[in-house]
Amino acid sequence: MLFGLRFDFRNPDFADTTMADRYAAALNMAEWADSLGCTTIGVSEHHGSPDGYLPSPIPILAAMAARTTNVRFIIAALIAPFHDPLRLAEDMVVLDNLSRGRVDMIMAGGYVHEEFAMFDVPMNERGKRVTEAVAVLKAAFSGEPFKYRGRTVHITPAPFRPGGPTISLGGSSKPAAQRAARIADGFIPTEPEVWKFYRDEVQRLGRPDPGPSPIGTNQVVALAEDPEEGWEQMAPFFLHETNAYGVWQAQDDIASPFRTVTDSDELRTTGQYRVLTPEQFVEEQRASPFPYALFHPMCGGMPIELAWSSLRLFENEVLPAFK
Repeated sequence: MLFGLRFDFRNPDFADTTMADRYAAALNMAEWADSLGCTTIGVSEHHGSPDGYLPSPIPILAAMAARTTNVRFIIAALIAPFHDPLRLAEDMVVLDNLSRGRVDMIMAGGYVHEEFAMFDVPMNERGKRVTEAVAVLKAAFSGEPFKYRGRTVHITPAPFRPGGPTISLGGSSKPAAQRAARIADGFIPTEPEVWKFYRDEVQRLGRPDPGPSPIGTNQVVALAEDPEEGWEQMAPFFLHETNAYGVWQAQDDIASPFRTVTDSDELRTTGQYRVLTPEQFVEEQRASPFPYALFHPMCGGMPIELAWSSLRLFENEVLPAFK
């Protein structure tokens, strides 16, 4: 079966883990996953978060690329309004070379009000800044000189992969979906229902129907020999994640799978976070036409050893069932 990992590096105080140790653990997990045939590792970006959410995805992927050989990487998502487009293009070209063409990116306009205040960027400029960033990166990835704000610029070196990393857009609104259809290589909605706006716009522009949404229900699954004990250990970190996202996303009531909840019992009833035995997970995956697992091993600041315990169960008791 296929599997992927994702990291956002939330590290709340109650996790009692240094950020240096968390970064080091993620590099070890990336190397471990690559050795087992992992298909994709994704990282996210936010700024000024009290729990240390990853603000700089490119350096961490560069470190992961140096420890791996085959796994592909994706930034999901890079928040375009906070980046100088030329410097971003340079950093992405270097990462593309370091990884030998194993990186792709999703760009987004952002939504957390405090971040826009931090960078002194007006929120009503999101669309314009995303559009400019995509245009600059695509021109830069060509390896040729191009015009930028009235002057000729040339990003060097050229990408390792001809044309550079693919650029999709993420978003939760109709304008974001339509913008992706016009300027990007693809679209990743935050919720499946937003996909219809992208699909309609792609066809209106005369291109082939992209088909159904590429995402399904957002869920986090972890493994434990005893799911009840596992839930007791992991629930505080699941609760931290959903409530931290929920507070951000309630600012504008955007389409999102995250909402604040009062306690872990209420969270468990949503089914968004689940702890299963390896046997239960194997049974579920065998019933799927395309067995695939996406793990968020340090979700919400999960302790490193607890994260590893879930991954080792996957390695030792789930993967062998599909060989």
